[in-house]
Amino acid sequence: MRVLRILAGKELSTYFLSPFGWVVLAFVALMQGLSLSSAMKGFRDTPVKDSLVYVTFHTPLFWFYFLFIFPLITMRLFADEERTGTLETLLTAPVRTWQVVLSKYIAAMVFYSLLWIPAYLQFKAFSLFTDIPPAYSEGALLGSFVIVFLMGAAFTAIGCLASALTSSQIIAGIVTITILVIHYFLGFVTVIWGESFAGAGFFHYISSQRHLHYFANGLLDSRAAVYYLSLAAFFLFLTHQVIDLRRWRP
Repeated sequence: MRVLRILAGKELSTYFLSPFGWVVLAFVALMQGLSLSSAMKGFRDTPVKDSLVYVTFHTPLFWFYFLFIFPLITMRLFADEERTGTLETLLTAPVRTWQVVLSKYIAAMVFYSLLWIPAYLQFKAFSLFTDIPPAYSEGALLGSFVIVFLMGAAFTAIGCLASALTSSQIIAGIVTITILVIHYFLGFVTVIWGESFAGAGFFHYISSQRHLHYFANGLLDSRAAVYYLSLAAFFLFLTHQVIDLRRWRP
């Protein structure tokens, strides 16, 4: 555990010791603020039956910046070290392959989780600086952040695999966003083809939009947790296999 903690700490520090990490943090905070402002404008213009949290996490702007978070925070994890040759040096050190993979994943997930602190503070500022009761329930707020974390766990693992497959950060980013966009649009299969075909239940099960819909209403679904955590474990396993193959190749 000591080796894992040291490697994860070193990896996490690279996010904050470079301007890139702060630019990503500022970008996400700005986009989160714009999503919240857009939702509040909708509340002002027309009556809305859904909560402020629900509307904020269902704006088109949310999905635009949300999916782009993952290539940004994962594309350099393995690709940059492969390009500079430091990955080979790391793999010859007395560390296990799983420690290298898991430490980078943990660092990326910690950084990803920190990106949502501004969003939480923005929602809380609604009641702190006004006398108006918040237009959302604590259950909806908790559910939204839970599903965002679960999706992040799976999508970050996908980004780790993409970064492990290439020495180019740009290619790793393109592969990551391509997979995530395909996954996103698979959630619309039942909208296009209806509910009558045999595989409709499967597409409901993997639909990120459907998961977010339920969780943002405060309805926690264990099936979504199992799906995203299983997806994360699967892609981390594939990443381990790729890095391990690279470790032992002549």
